[in-house]
Amino acid sequence: MKKSRLMIFVILVLAGVLTAQLNQIPNLDKQLVKAQTTLKQVKTSQKQSQMIVSSPQSQQDHVSDSTKIVTAFVKTFSNQPTSSYSDTLKGMATEKVINKLTQTFAPSVTFSDKAHYEVPVIAIKNAWGSDLEYLVIAKSDAQSVAYTITYDTDEKLVTDMSRLNLKGAFDNEK
Repeated sequence: MKKSRLMIFVILVLAGVLTAQLNQIPNLDKQLVKAQTTLKQVKTSQKQSQMIVSSPQSQQDHVSDSTKIVTAFVKTFSNQPTSSYSDTLKGMATEKVINKLTQTFAPSVTFSDKAHYEVPVIAIKNAWGSDLEYLVIAKSDAQSVAYTITYDTDEKLVTDMSRLNLKGAFDNEK
């Protein structure tokens, strides 16, 4: 009789433990989904890092191509009349940047048919990630103008642009 009571007690304890464990399954499922999502994000990040580290030549080519596009963009808007920006810059920059150039930058800078702007300096401020940041200086006989330009490598467009004040070696405005 004592053995049967002991068996019943053990069975009840095991049934209680089993019930508690079964109640934990939904919480464990939520934790599993969260862990899988985190793992997926980490793997994606790691894959991108490995690609950059394992193929620096590829990243260098990527930056080089982007730099050529930004150089062409600066030469295009520096040596074109503002009235043609919407046509000539389409496909090189977002509408926001084209509007900013037309309305904000152009009236304060002399872009005439006689002035020809060279682009002596294009420096990369940030070369990692999908948005590359450049410092660009365009120089003519009369003045020099500096810009920070953000180029989105995914969209292959200039997405942001701001004009900087120049001091020092390139400050030859009269």
